[in-house]
Amino acid sequence: MKTKWACLLIVLAMIFAVSTSAGEVSFTKIVVDKTFRGEGVAAGDVNRDGKLDILSGDVWYAAPDWTMHEVRPVGKYDGTKGYSNCFVNFAQDVNGDGWVDSIVIGLPDTECFWYENPKNQPGHWKQRIVAKSACNETPIFADLLGDGKPVPVFAVRPEGQMCWFSVPDDIEGLWDVHLIAAGPNAPGTEKYSHGLGAGDVNGDGRCDVLVKEGWWQAPRRRTRNNWKFHPTDLGEACANMLVYDVDGDGDSDVITSSAHKYGIWWFEQLDGMKFEKHVISEKYSQVHAMILADMNGDGIQDVVTGKRHFAHMGKDPGGHDPAMLYWFELRRSGGKPEFILHEIDNDSGVGTQFEVVDMNADGKLDIVTSNKKGVHVFLQK
Repeated sequence: MKTKWACLLIVLAMIFAVSTSAGEVSFTKIVVDKTFRGEGVAAGDVNRDGKLDILSGDVWYAAPDWTMHEVRPVGKYDGTKGYSNCFVNFAQDVNGDGWVDSIVIGLPDTECFWYENPKNQPGHWKQRIVAKSACNETPIFADLLGDGKPVPVFAVRPEGQMCWFSVPDDIEGLWDVHLIAAGPNAPGTEKYSHGLGAGDVNGDGRCDVLVKEGWWQAPRRRTRNNWKFHPTDLGEACANMLVYDVDGDGDSDVITSSAHKYGIWWFEQLDGMKFEKHVISEKYSQVHAMILADMNGDGIQDVVTGKRHFAHMGKDPGGHDPAMLYWFELRRSGGKPEFILHEIDNDSGVGTQFEVVDMNADGKLDIVTSNKKGVHVFLQK
């Protein structure tokens, strides 16, 4: 009898495992706005009603009906001919008043602005400058200090410096600049440089900063200027660079993608901090933004990404291919990593930056995008 019960329990466990597998992860697509607003997007409770809203450059959308409100004068952008004035958008309570503000960067080498939340009062949000120049096509918002409070990281011109920024005592002024690399012309600091990321590369518990030419080792005191640079070949022009132990061997590997061609790769860390390149996929083009997230709740981080539709108005390889949104489930079978492709949608894609967050507080991760196809939310079922 004990044997029968044991067999029954095993069968039930197998059924449960199948029902919660990655194959069962699916999404409901919500078209928030068909208009091209920006290629960056953020999520935050703008009006403090307990629901996550969406911000994209000039506007924000109030959940759950996604009513649009203006943050600043709304531009008219033609995705077949040019760009918007929002490459990235981050949400943060900048001034500590308990209300979510908006940080926006437009085209590379233009200003980075922050907009003060008007606390449910009508009118445009007050604009202030974070920095007069923001370069590299993938500015990031990273927890460099390890205190759970992300900071902006990007390059500035004409000096060619790689920097991170902190909120100044005088919120009316420019933000305090901290030099990761003082330049001139440090790697990854050209106006249209591709490839920027943050993560603990060497396992010392501190968040390092990466570009495709190598990585800067975070010092104990992050405000110290000129971090030590380790030259490393991390592939071609890419998007945001992800740091994760892909193969489960205890050290950090690096995941990159081609921003304007085909290809997603992971770089296996070997002895002596050398890296070996492995192909994840070369099926889709213009992978201009990626996010690590455990999409199926198995305890292993997966890769969520998609196509930056019409990045160069259709002139890139695969520029007229469908605007795909998809994720790669990471499995480690017998110690060998395997990336399983799961397609989500073929008429949306991502921009230069997007969000993976639990939008409806159901315990499952959702996806928020804004690009030349409009603004979308994908709620995980």
